[in-house]
Amino acid sequence: MSASGGTKAIVAALAANLAIAVAKFVAFLFSGSSSMLAESVHSLADSGNQGLLLLGGKKAQREATPQHPFGYGRERYIYAFLVSIVLFTVGGMFAIYEGIEKIKEPHAIEHWYWPVGVLVFAIVAESFSFRTAIKESNEIRGSLSWGQFIKRAKAPELPVVLLEDFGALIGLVLALGGVGIALATGDGVWDGIGTLCIGVLLIAIAIILAAETKSLLLGEAAGADEVEKIKAAVVDGDTVTGVIHMRTLHLGPEELLVAAKIAVQHDDTATEVAKAIDAAEERIRAAVPIARVIYLEPDIYNAEAAAKGANPAATPGGPDGH
Repeated sequence: MSASGGTKAIVAALAANLAIAVAKFVAFLFSGSSSMLAESVHSLADSGNQGLLLLGGKKAQREATPQHPFGYGRERYIYAFLVSIVLFTVGGMFAIYEGIEKIKEPHAIEHWYWPVGVLVFAIVAESFSFRTAIKESNEIRGSLSWGQFIKRAKAPELPVVLLEDFGALIGLVLALGGVGIALATGDGVWDGIGTLCIGVLLIAIAIILAAETKSLLLGEAAGADEVEKIKAAVVDGDTVTGVIHMRTLHLGPEELLVAAKIAVQHDDTATEVAKAIDAAEERIRAAVPIARVIYLEPDIYNAEAAAKGANPAATPGGPDGH
């Protein structure tokens, strides 16, 4: 996995979540707090999620085979999607179940200093993990807002870790609030309410993650900036006079497929066109290094067909565009 895959952020989150999961479970054993039990399962699920992200990054590095000629780059999308499922089923549903049970049958929290101490420790540890994820994201986020970055990022690991850490911090605050109110009022129902809120939060984050990774699995085009760079690189003003139409597709976070029909002069020889295509491919790779698979088809531009509009059947280079 490349640096842009956020390996450091994943490892930091994994280390933090494993330590926090153990601490939370010990606190649950001593205090009986359902918020602590829900949070320990949450941290354990998050640890499994980071393991899945690392596994997906490793599998994505395999070489292409005759059966999978475009390689295994999308493995990272598959494992990121699995993360959202795990977060939903293991983290969210368990927390909701535990919260409902605690509301039905509340009991006082014992040894209050255990859950409070562990929650404070967990907030510090999660803040460190969240800070690492923010720092790595800022290196590639550019001028995008956080919402735009999560929506547009082609590498799924950093958005996943960011949302997980953000959700973990909010969940810890909810758990601390539930425990605090339960201690202040002597009513264990508040502990159950805090647990229920944690479950709802986790399910909301899981739905966002699932929607974003589903889009990546279906196949997303290159960003608008990359598309413009590719179009500019194709045209040499001599043999290649324009781009008739073009399609791009991410085969993985760092591998892009480019397919385009390009306009050439009607009197160019086959040798001249072949050389122009080779040169155009070199320019594309120089402009957009992740453009690994490139297919360029020469055609004669037809101004009359171009004037018909964007209907695919009338697109220059389509059935009526020769």
